[in-house]
Amino acid sequence: MTPNPLVQSSFASEPRRPVRGAISRWKVEAGLSVLPLRHARAGGVPKVSLQGISLSYKTNDGSQLLALDNITLKVKPGEFLCIVGPSGCGKSTLLHLIAGLQQATSGNVLVDDKIVQGTGTDRILIFQELGLFPWLTVGQNVEFGLKMKAVPKKEREEKTQYYLRLVHLSQFKDSYTHQLSGGMRQRVALARALATEPDVLLMDEPFAALDAQTRDLLHEELERIWAETGRTIIFVTHNVREAVRLGDRVALMTFRPGRVKQEYLIDLPRPRVLEDITVAKSAREILDDLREEINKSLEEQYGQEEVSA
Repeated sequence: MTPNPLVQSSFASEPRRPVRGAISRWKVEAGLSVLPLRHARAGGVPKVSLQGISLSYKTNDGSQLLALDNITLKVKPGEFLCIVGPSGCGKSTLLHLIAGLQQATSGNVLVDDKIVQGTGTDRILIFQELGLFPWLTVGQNVEFGLKMKAVPKKEREEKTQYYLRLVHLSQFKDSYTHQLSGGMRQRVALARALATEPDVLLMDEPFAALDAQTRDLLHEELERIWAETGRTIIFVTHNVREAVRLGDRVALMTFRPGRVKQEYLIDLPRPRVLEDITVAKSAREILDDLREEINKSLEEQYGQEEVSA
């Protein structure tokens, strides 16, 4: 496994909407480390590439709802990309498309320059609900994906033991998931995903339901595991400060139809903590842009309620 050097990197491309001048001046004066993507270093071959992705749904009245509109995004090997946006903007749908669980109306998802045409063990999606099997022990849950790949028993046992050690759960190998805390179950899900050794780890708001103390501990665990394994991680969250805490880069999506409004390179030293003043200040600019999109979603919601009334 190739260690992740934790070097901040990204693709150089002009963002759809430039950062406002006043905010840029404020950033410099405050000594912040959130950089518009146009200042990021160029180079590298993308691990994941979204090329003009659009997705439409047919509604109950027969009309078409445009959920995602012409999304183009590239993720480098070993990069930790966080995606934020208002509720209903299509963040989770993007992960489903990358995982091969859904198909775009137009555009292509590529992994290693190959078009994704379905699910695969090179991409693993961790849902907020986890999907652990309660009738299996912790070790059997971690081993499950390896069994599906017909990995020989001895190798399965070695890998299961290795990844349980990686998430500090070796002593709970023979326990059942109902005997574990919420944070421990999250670590079991992470170990199960890592055991199949995917190139890309997709995480859909995995820590949203956890208390603050457990979430902070899992931030540390995830960052450590990412550094040790060199996996490419695409992490969806509604929490901007969490995105800045974890990510090399943050992509901000617009309200429906979902588009990439802006991308930010997070050039802060690691390890980071949520309470760090630089993390808080760096999150503030992204949050200002996010509020614009949240207001749009609220305006649509209240407008529909007035019409129905």
